[in-house]
Amino acid sequence: MDDASAKLFAAAAAILWISFLGCCYSSLAISQRLKFDGETGEFRILQVADMHFGNGKTTRCLDVYRSEKPWCSDLNTSAFIRRMILTEKPDLIVFTGDNIFGFDATDAAASMDMAFAPAITSNIPWVAVLGNHDQESGLSRKAVMQHIVGMNNTLSQLNPSPDDDDDARLFVDRFGNYNLEVNGVAGSRFAHKSVLNLYFLDSGDYSTIPSVSGYGWITRPQKQWFQNTSSKLKRRYMNGPEPQKGPAPGLVYFHIPLPEFSSFDESNLTTGVMQEDVCSPSVNSGFFKAVVEAEDVKAVFVGHDHLNDFCGQLTGINLCYAGGFGYHAYGKTGWPRRARMVSVSLGKLEDGSWGDVNSVRTWKRLDDEELTAIDEQVLWTKTSRRKHNLD
Repeated sequence: MDDASAKLFAAAAAILWISFLGCCYSSLAISQRLKFDGETGEFRILQVADMHFGNGKTTRCLDVYRSEKPWCSDLNTSAFIRRMILTEKPDLIVFTGDNIFGFDATDAAASMDMAFAPAITSNIPWVAVLGNHDQESGLSRKAVMQHIVGMNNTLSQLNPSPDDDDDARLFVDRFGNYNLEVNGVAGSRFAHKSVLNLYFLDSGDYSTIPSVSGYGWITRPQKQWFQNTSSKLKRRYMNGPEPQKGPAPGLVYFHIPLPEFSSFDESNLTTGVMQEDVCSPSVNSGFFKAVVEAEDVKAVFVGHDHLNDFCGQLTGINLCYAGGFGYHAYGKTGWPRRARMVSVSLGKLEDGSWGDVNSVRTWKRLDDEELTAIDEQVLWTKTSRRKHNLD
């Protein structure tokens, strides 16, 4: 795309964006209570990994064609988010860390304001967790998450509000651990019951133990919080009004991949590619084991390694990368930036009304001219759960 074409494309995208906001989302009120769509029975999640936002139009792109370098900037990252929102119309946008690249962000707060602006102006609920680069500017890790929590239309939380003595002391140096519940369709038997549970965790930045090098890991207190929360949600789902026989499905989002992501190579991937080593912590804190034992989580989604966009299944859990999104992040020339979508679908009851979750699907879209969708796959179905239980 030459310079003139790029400018025309940007102008057309801006017109479409304004029209989209005016006709579709201007009257949408953001609510703390997420729910499935009553017409489609779907809940759609857009994952944006590794924006690496800097200072906007003055921040140049990395690993793009030479002809693109004069005009390519952080604004291309913003344009990609807008294109994804226009095309996929997600119900929730999840930013999985390295949202800004702190070393190149002159003003961390201003950088975040620009980075999250497309989500905010869309009036779609959005959340974020932190990566290993978010705090490398003028704000501490806690201050970065506090700024995010104070932004418009976000459901992000600094940490859960403790409702018992155990949770009150869990979080010391981690920020952005919380869960969201997604209720069934309004007016259905599951309208007041969470049929999908979303977990968000701060996977840290770097090891704080002098004798241990490398990246941070999910800590024992975080693991305890996840186990406590999963148990509470499971009890609530399997008791009370409309009791169910098994737990509601859960999805987990954070930044740095677990050591178990290294279990895969090109021979055993479900979809996608592995183009760089898995940069996981050198310490295995046992979080994957906790996820398996909880029996509700169907997939874990991460970022961090920009050239990996694969999914693989281990012990019944899908481990998935999103692939690099941001243009100020390292990438691979000729390998388009990409984003991951997840669609969770409800099943129909005998009376024709919407019931609980029937399937979880995923695919990716490339930031090319067609916004090409690739690697669609089914991560989980209710049928597979029944088969697993029988086995």
